[in-house]
Amino acid sequence: MDHPSPKVVTDDVARALEEDIGDGDRTAELIPPENSLQTRLVSRETAVLAGQAWFEETFRQLHCGISVDWFASDGEAISIDQEICCVSGNARGVLSGERTAINFLQTLSGTATQARRYVDAVEGTGVIILDTRKTLPGLRLAQKYAVRCGGARNHRVGLFDAILVKENHISAAGSISAAVKNALRLYPHLLLEVEVENLEQLEEAHAAGAQRALLDNFSNNQLRTAVERFRGKIGLEASGGISLDTIRETALTGVDFISVGDLTKSVKATDFSMRFV
Repeated sequence: MDHPSPKVVTDDVARALEEDIGDGDRTAELIPPENSLQTRLVSRETAVLAGQAWFEETFRQLHCGISVDWFASDGEAISIDQEICCVSGNARGVLSGERTAINFLQTLSGTATQARRYVDAVEGTGVIILDTRKTLPGLRLAQKYAVRCGGARNHRVGLFDAILVKENHISAAGSISAAVKNALRLYPHLLLEVEVENLEQLEEAHAAGAQRALLDNFSNNQLRTAVERFRGKIGLEASGGISLDTIRETALTGVDFISVGDLTKSVKATDFSMRFV
């Protein structure tokens, strides 16, 4: 999986450390500055690992010569009581960075784990699972990386790298055709997708030249009809009200993509424990 740029990781961690440490870790100051220690990070549940770069960067920014030795890799399935890494070095630095480092790892591993559940649920159908912009503020690129660790793919990163014409855009532009025409004129190099609510709007989006249609809250019968009439002519993406319990049935309609906000917005952090050796 491609990582976000080093600057993204550096900035994410710097903000988190500033939030947690501020102008000093008062409790860590109780420890003699020359003391060192070694800890082991253990998983308390099955998961998919993600976030190593953020974990390591946390201790690097503390400038204490702390080392991290990994026994698992991002994207790898991990099990209960599995040893994930060993952290060793200056005691104050380890103690100051412990919570921030684990916060990144637990959040991104939780995201990767959720993505893997959805990917596994549609195995064999050929459908591609996509994330959305429903991410934690300030951690979008990190979460989108974690989604890739889980085997799903990224939709657009933000409002700048693709065009998704939604209901309010259509109303403001006057019609689907008008919005698509403007998009093709202004940004012919970007992915152009239109959110549609029925087959008539799908027909209009296709005729206007959209590359993909987001089939918003279509029933499975409607999805099958859309696939019969438009598959191969325009990309078909199902979205809205799809859960782990229902996603395989949706995938079996034959759509090309399913986008799921639940990959990033409702993530449950993976439980890790740092134990002193």
